[in-house]
Amino acid sequence: MKEQLLELEKKALKELAAVGDPGGLEEFRVKYLGKKGLLTGFMKKVGALPPDERPGVGKMANFIKANLSEYIDQARGRMALKKEKRVSFFDVTLPGREPLRGHLHPITQVIREVCQIFSRMGFRIVKGPNVELDYYNFEALNIPKDHPARDMQDTFYISENVVLRTHTSPIQVRVMEAQQPPVSIIAPGKVYRRDSDVSHTPMFHQVEGLLVDRDVSFGDLKGTLTSFLHQMFGSDTALRFRPSFFPFTEPSAEVDIQCVMCGGEGCRTCSHTGWLEIIGAGMVDPEVYRFVNYDPEIFSGFAFGMGIERIAMLKYEIDDIQLFFKNDMRFLRQF
Repeated sequence: MKEQLLELEKKALKELAAVGDPGGLEEFRVKYLGKKGLLTGFMKKVGALPPDERPGVGKMANFIKANLSEYIDQARGRMALKKEKRVSFFDVTLPGREPLRGHLHPITQVIREVCQIFSRMGFRIVKGPNVELDYYNFEALNIPKDHPARDMQDTFYISENVVLRTHTSPIQVRVMEAQQPPVSIIAPGKVYRRDSDVSHTPMFHQVEGLLVDRDVSFGDLKGTLTSFLHQMFGSDTALRFRPSFFPFTEPSAEVDIQCVMCGGEGCRTCSHTGWLEIIGAGMVDPEVYRFVNYDPEIFSGFAFGMGIERIAMLKYEIDDIQLFFKNDMRFLRQF
């Protein structure tokens, strides 16, 4: 029986040398070492041998089994190593693929540019809640519940006294409540109104500014906004101030710039006037100071507000505000 075991080992080693893949290796293991394998079958016959032959044959069978198991493990390791070392060759002279790079949305770019300009003038950037109390959004800005000016802003009401803010002016009131003058801030952020067409969206972005101190005049307001618009649209941009009305400023004005689409000659964008309204502004109404305990006999100031989408549309010559929100890559890649 020892001769048969030696012959079986020789045959097994010859077959193992010809195995070239993990699947074949597993078949080999089952053929010789499985429950019904050839070597396993020999080992089951050891018990039928005469008592004096069992130890020698059993020892030889176990030795052959251990050797085959070790050879199988070694072959499995070599196959795994060969697979790891397999390299896909490629042409290193081919030009590389330029990865797609993300960039800031045009609205974000304009907000950052506006903030940088006013920051250089000494304004501090502040933020506030999107969901606002009616008191801060209207009443503390001299717009009581029965004031007709509320019709100027079609509001989203969450409850009777809670709204989605219609402008970022409530932040100005909150800042004035928290500190005495001098105050110089700008408040960028999202605002909400019930309006939607090619030039309006229910959610849009505003930047509003406030400066309160001693002896602040309308001339300071004009100088600040003129400097801002020249930095934003170019030093040769023509602009004008027109009388207007806002419930929280008096006197109030609207600031127009020469139409960037037609150069002031008149077109559909500017309704053939040659001018585009871009900023609402004015001197803070003394009634507003009474809500924040400022003495209007000592302090004066100005406030202004502008829509970021409108500035972006004029700066980049875009004729549909909805393009900012559609995530069309053909549009966004231009910025």
